[in-house]
Amino acid sequence: MATIATVAMTSQAQDLMTPEILWSMHRLGARSINAEGTLIAYATSTPDVKANKSRSVITVMGTDGTGTQQLTQQEAPNQSDPAFFGNAKQGTQRIAYMQQGNVWSMQTDGTDIRQHSQTGDIEGFLISPDAKSIILIRQIPATSSIQPKEQDLPEATGLVINDLNYKHWDQYVQTIPHIFLAAFSIDNGIGQMKDILEGEPYECPVLPFGGTEQFCWSPDCKQIAYTSRKKTGVDYAISTDTDIYLYDITTGQTQNLCKMESKSGNGGNMPGYDQNPQFSPDGTKIAWTSMAREGYESDFARLCVMDMTSKEKTFVSRDFTSSGVDNFCWNTNSKQLYFTAVHHGCESIYGVDLKCRITTIADGHYDYGSIDFVPGRNQILTNRHSIKHPDDLYLISLKDRKTTQVTDLNKDIYATLAVSDVQERWVETTDNKKELCWVIYPPHFDPNRKYPTLLFCEGGPQSPVSQFWSYRWNFQIMAANGYIIIAPNRRGLPGFGLEWNEAISGDYSGQCMQDYLSAIDDIVKEPYVDKDHLGCVGASFGGYSVYWLAGNHDKRFKAFIAHDGIFNFDQQYYETEEMWFTNWDLGGAPEKFGITATGRATGTATVGTQAKIRHNVYMDSPHRYVDRWDTPILCIHGEKDYRILHSQGQAAFSAARMHGIPAQLLLFPDENHWVLKPQNGILWQRTFFRWLDRWLK
Repeated sequence: MATIATVAMTSQAQDLMTPEILWSMHRLGARSINAEGTLIAYATSTPDVKANKSRSVITVMGTDGTGTQQLTQQEAPNQSDPAFFGNAKQGTQRIAYMQQGNVWSMQTDGTDIRQHSQTGDIEGFLISPDAKSIILIRQIPATSSIQPKEQDLPEATGLVINDLNYKHWDQYVQTIPHIFLAAFSIDNGIGQMKDILEGEPYECPVLPFGGTEQFCWSPDCKQIAYTSRKKTGVDYAISTDTDIYLYDITTGQTQNLCKMESKSGNGGNMPGYDQNPQFSPDGTKIAWTSMAREGYESDFARLCVMDMTSKEKTFVSRDFTSSGVDNFCWNTNSKQLYFTAVHHGCESIYGVDLKCRITTIADGHYDYGSIDFVPGRNQILTNRHSIKHPDDLYLISLKDRKTTQVTDLNKDIYATLAVSDVQERWVETTDNKKELCWVIYPPHFDPNRKYPTLLFCEGGPQSPVSQFWSYRWNFQIMAANGYIIIAPNRRGLPGFGLEWNEAISGDYSGQCMQDYLSAIDDIVKEPYVDKDHLGCVGASFGGYSVYWLAGNHDKRFKAFIAHDGIFNFDQQYYETEEMWFTNWDLGGAPEKFGITATGRATGTATVGTQAKIRHNVYMDSPHRYVDRWDTPILCIHGEKDYRILHSQGQAAFSAARMHGIPAQLLLFPDENHWVLKPQNGILWQRTFFRWLDRWLK
C-alpha cells in the first residue's frame, strides 16, 4: 500500500514539466489587425513530434478577445502570416496568408478560399493599403561569391568560391532574397512580378533573419521603403552598413535615405545598421531603427524619424539610455510612436512623441515583443512572455495602462503544471557594482532541502538575460528537474546603460567572467544550495563562457554543458562568416597581436573607438587552458552552424577526452546555431538532464 508521502511525491512528479510537455506547447506566430481595429488574426504552430515538424493554423477573434474561431485545420497544409486587406464596410475584407510557398486568401470567417500565386517559391508578402498591389519575397541566383554550376556537370557537388560571404548562418549563399512588385486583386490574383532590385547582387530582406518588417508601403501606395546592405564579398562580411532605400513606383528611381543630406545639411552619413522602416500614417514622415557605428552589431539602436519634405532626421529615443530600441509602431495620429526596449532585465513598452518626450506604457517582470497600434481603440496589441510562461496576446489601454490578456494558448497544459517561482536578486560584483540576477526555484521548493544549482551563461554576447522564454534554454524545465538556476545580467548586457553594455568588447575573459563567479558565489551562501553540486551551462557566448570557466573555476563546478560555444579564438576569427563581429569584439586577426598557437601572449590593442583592451581575448582563449580542465563536460554543436563552426565543439570534446576528462559530444548534422526539429529538441533536453543528473545528483 502506498504511503501518504509516496502518493504526494507521485502527484508532484506528475505536475512537473518534461521535454515532451515543453514540445507539445502551442507557439504564437505572426498576427494582423484589420483597418477598423475590430478583428485580430494570428497564427499558432504546434510541434508534431512523430512527424518531426510543426503544424500551423490561423485563428481570428475580436479585438476584445471574443468570438475566437480557428479558420484552418490542423491536418491541412501549414497556413501562416495572416494579413487583413480590403474594406469591411464594403464587404471586401479578407485575410491573406502563406501556404506551401504561395499567397492565398479567405473571407474573415474562413470561407471562399482562393489561391493567388502559383510559383511555390514565395517567402513573404505585403499587400498595399489600397489592396491593388503586392510586394513578394523570392529568391534569385547569387554568384558574387560562389561561381555558377558547370552546365554539363549537373551532378557535381563542388562549390567554386571566389570571395567571402559564401556562407551565412546555416547555408551556402547561392541565392539571395529580392522583393518583387506586382498587381494584385481578389479575382485576378497576382500579376507579372517586377524585381525592385533587378540586376543588383544585394539582398532584401537582409540575411539571415530579415522578413517583411524590413520593407513597407507609403500610405498613398506610390513608394516602397526597404532595407538593404548593398555590398558583396569582403565588403559585406566586414560591414554592418545597412541603409533605408526609397523606391518610387512611378519613376522606378531609388534614393538612399541614410546617405541623404537634409535641408540643414545633417544626416548624410549613417554608417551602422539602419533597418525596419515604417511610414507615419499620414505619410509625412518615416521612422526606422538606426545604429551609429559601422561594424558594431550590438550598438544601441536609436529610433530615427525623418521628415519626408525637409529630410531632417530626429533620434526621438535619444534620452532613453538603458538600451537600444527593439520594436516600434506609430500611433494613427502620426504624432506619437511606441517602442520596446530592455531596462533592468525586462523588455518594456515606452511611448515617445516627436519632441523626444518618453513615457512608460507597460513594464513589470515580463518581456513584451512586437507591438501594433489598434486603430480606433487607443490600445496597443502586443505579445508577452516571461520566464514562467510562453507568448500570448495582450491589449494595453493607452488611457489607463490597463493590460488585458486576449489569448491563453496553453491554458490546458498549465492547468496541470506546477510553476517555478522566479525572484530578482542583486549581487555585488568584484568592482563594487550591483548585478541583477534572476533566481529560479524548483516547483514545490522546500527551503529546508539542499538543491543542486546551475549557473546560466548568456549568449549574444550582448543579449539581455531578460524575462525570456526558450524551448531549449528553458528555466522552467531546468527547475522542474530539481535545479535552482541563477541567471546573471553580467557585464556586456543591455538594460543597464551603455558603459555596462560595452564593457565586454575586447574583454571577454575579464570582468564579465568575474560577474559570473560573483553570482554563483553569492547564491551558494543560501542554506538550500548544495555548494558541492554546482553546474555551469550556456550557449554561443555562453558556450565560450563554459569552456573558459572549465579552465578557470577553481573547482567550483562539478559539471559543464557548452552548446555551440567558441573554444579556440585563433580558429574562430577565420571560420566565422560575419567578420565585422570578430573585428569589433576581438580587435582583428590574431596575428595583429602577435598571438601564435604556441602559447599565451601579452599586450594591449585598440578596437575602433573602444577603450584600451585589458585582456586580449586571443591570449585568454579557452583552448589555452585545457591543461587545467578537471570537470566532466558535455559539448553540443550543430554541423550547419556557420556562425560558430562545429569544429569548435568537436575540438573541445577531443581536448577533454585526451586529457582524461569525462566528456560527451551531442552532434546534430542537420541543425544550425539553434535546435529546431521537434525530435532533436527532445533529444537535446534528455541528453542535457541526463548529463547533469549523472554528476550533480
